[in-house]
Amino acid sequence: MTKRKATPSKIKRFFKILGPGLITGASDDDPSGIATYSQAGAQFGLGTLWTALITFPLMAAIQEMCARIGIVTSQGLTTNIKNHYPKPVLYLMIVFTLPAVILNIGADIAGMGAVANLIFPSIPSYFFTVGFTGILILLIIYLPYQKMAAFLKYLCVFLLLYLIVPFLSKQNWGDIVKHTFIPTIHFDKDFISILVAILGTTISPYLFFWQATMEAEDVQHKKRKLIVNKRVIQKMDWDVDLGMFFSNLVMFFIILTAGTVLFNGGIHNIDTVEQAAKALEPLAGKLSYLLFAIGVIGTGFLAIPVLCGCLSYILSETFGWNGGLDKKYFQAKPFYWVVIVSLLIGLAINYIGISPVQALIYTAILYGITSPVLIAVILHIGNNKKVMKEFTNGNWSNILGIIALLLMTASACVLLYFQFMT
Repeated sequence: MTKRKATPSKIKRFFKILGPGLITGASDDDPSGIATYSQAGAQFGLGTLWTALITFPLMAAIQEMCARIGIVTSQGLTTNIKNHYPKPVLYLMIVFTLPAVILNIGADIAGMGAVANLIFPSIPSYFFTVGFTGILILLIIYLPYQKMAAFLKYLCVFLLLYLIVPFLSKQNWGDIVKHTFIPTIHFDKDFISILVAILGTTISPYLFFWQATMEAEDVQHKKRKLIVNKRVIQKMDWDVDLGMFFSNLVMFFIILTAGTVLFNGGIHNIDTVEQAAKALEPLAGKLSYLLFAIGVIGTGFLAIPVLCGCLSYILSETFGWNGGLDKKYFQAKPFYWVVIVSLLIGLAINYIGISPVQALIYTAILYGITSPVLIAVILHIGNNKKVMKEFTNGNWSNILGIIALLLMTASACVLLYFQFMT
């Protein structure tokens, strides 16, 4: 009897540990990520599979630093930058981050509406985009943070759909293993662009801000600030590592799906999210196409609150507004108006002729170019004893953080060279 009770208890405790890290990792595989990974697979086959092995430890290290900053200081990343760095650094970060996030929101909404129209072709896609936007506004405004966090956690199940799709068609597993462990690199504009896009959509600035802020808000909610210790940090590490592993596993399987089904089927360019979904139907069967489409909608509902919340926290912390997802609308009107306006602007972007997939890929590239600056700042904060006390970065955190900084800087520089010098 004791053994039987122990197992469910352990499982329950395990799922209680999961929170901001899992949600952050899962939200990284939003329609933006799906579009980028699908384009990578369609354009280069299995040639970019190896990137999943590289991005996992780097992504986990950066997000762990952000989480630790949030836990130890009980403040978001924006507040820490505001308190410890010159104002131009903060304003430059806002100038680069906000447009990319709003573009990301708009493209995610467009992708959700487009694939919903594929499932229900008699209903125009704009009905879905308007409907999804309205639902998201209501959920974000009326659900308290703790309920929303639980809601977002369970939406992660949609990402498991991508692990099913590759098994619905015949695969050459020897070739898959080869491309997973032996990197393929082409020094041309197209390959470097997609490489920077992959790095940008996995190691994204908005995830840095969200992770730190959610951990800080979690500490404030549980009133743990005065008892931060190694056990709290260890639980956070588990949450972050699992979330980033989950994110990269899904990334791997999306590239695998597109690299085997679309690339081998002669489809090498994906212009829209619905095209990526529809292309699977004749090649891998209707079930694959439906799973892909449902996954896009589910991940959109998971990621868009994170994107909107990130914008609201950045602006609220910058200008000293009273805000937070744990507060009611009347307690934090400016905070929630940023959410509403960002969603409405994102919705409007769908009607000015921007291709959703191109917008998403350009967003990922912009993230890839701006991330190095933020990674450098995060490394500096993580090693600052005045801020972090005894919880400064360990050796591995610094090594992986510096590798991420150098890799993203080099990729961005090479991309800029191909863009303007060739």
